[in-house]
Amino acid sequence: MSLTEGRKKSSIQEARFDNYNWMPEEEEEVELRDDELSHIVEIYDFLPEFKTEDLIRSFSSFQQKGFDIKWIDDMHVLGLFSSPIAARDALRMKNPMMKVRPLSKSSNATKAKARSCSDYLLPAKERPQTSAALARRLVIGALGVKSNQTREEREAERNKLRQAKEQKCLAAKQREDAWEGK
Repeated sequence: MSLTEGRKKSSIQEARFDNYNWMPEEEEEVELRDDELSHIVEIYDFLPEFKTEDLIRSFSSFQQKGFDIKWIDDMHVLGLFSSPIAARDALRMKNPMMKVRPLSKSSNATKAKARSCSDYLLPAKERPQTSAALARRLVIGALGVKSNQTREEREAERNKLRQAKEQKCLAAKQREDAWEGK
């Protein structure tokens, strides 16, 4: 048996897609109503050196109410605010380092990106107050050591948690009453 007879026939398969001659399709128009995703604004036309911290610092007055950003590309960012009112206030701000516009007036690419990941673009919320009581109790229990916390400190922590729970229940009741018209 010769060497050529032992080799399998090789064949060249045609490519299914021609990526070398690819042309982008025309962008289709993405329509957003003015009230749709109104807690989001587009921040654009800022310096290429800007980092996340710089953009957040520019909107520091909204930080306590809730503000976050999501990058679209190197020159476009979505600003997520806690409410449409906060977003409207941000649109009124004048900053020579960047421009801000409502999402409904942004580019098609930005609108499409915002719509495609709208589940992740919920209004920014401020972080709730926390307590280390549960973590402390779990760690102490796991290590089997005695707590160095006084009885008064434990009681004060319990009262604080009880008050927070009562406030949460009261807020839920007020929301329910508001919806029922009471």
